Amino acid sequence: MKPLLPTLAIAALILLLPSSALAGDCVILLHGLAKSDHSMQKLDSALTDAGFATVNVDYPSTDHPIEKLAGPAIAPALDRCTELTGKETSQSKVHFVTHSMGGILVRQYLGNVKVENLGRVVMLGPPNGGSEVVDNLGSFPGFQFMFGEAGLQLGTGKMSVPNKLGAANFELGIIAGNRSINPILSTMLPEKDDGKVTVARTRLKGMKDHIEMPVTHVFMMKNRKVIAQVIHFLKRGTFMREVSSIQSGINPKSRD
Repeated sequence: MKPLLPTLAIAALILLLPSSALAGDCVILLHGLAKSDHSMQKLDSALTDAGFATVNVDYPSTDHPIEKLAGPAIAPALDRCTELTGKETSQSKVHFVTHSMGGILVRQYLGNVKVENLGRVVMLGPPNGGSEVVDNLGSFPGFQFMFGEAGLQLGTGKMSVPNKLGAANFELGIIAGNRSINPILSTMLPEKDDGKVTVARTRLKGMKDHIEMPVTHVFMMKNRKVIAQVIHFLKRGTFMREVSSIQSGINPKSRD
């Protein structure tokens, strides 16, 4: 896999490239399991600066199973997007940016409800194929107390909700981390991973683009390179990869 452009180069190119996203488009942000809207605040601010209206959803991720979380989290956010953009369905798009289990909520919702003005979806570290961590720890005392029924549904076995939801029938970009700060959990994962999910299990049939980045599951949504890639996909429908240093005038070995 080719290395990604340095952050500043990505940001500069985003500003220069024409956007296929209309001004006034709205982005709904969905955090992961046992997190809150605060975890998505940096990403929220960057999307606002990039010209998007945003709805940063805070939902009780450990209180209910995924099937009961998706509708109450997403339906009001769609209504709020309509209020913020003040435009007809044909004039603006609604995009989703999710972290971890937030992506499974989007798959659950879009599998049952057609969003007429749906734009693009970017998932960060989604357990689209479940996680072996849940397989190993789900039966331990206290796991369900801490992570709820939704947490138990993120494994790879019979209870796995992600593995029952089917392929993506929407424009989807996925960012997978391949760094871990939790060596104990990583021993439960058979391949490259971000500390919670293997790179392989982030993938989903029907996705449009997929990249790996040297980030961890816990902090990827706050990483500025990840944020730059999110914005690029929302605007262009692909992630940014390295271009010739002659064309870009950038030293590919430069650091942030």
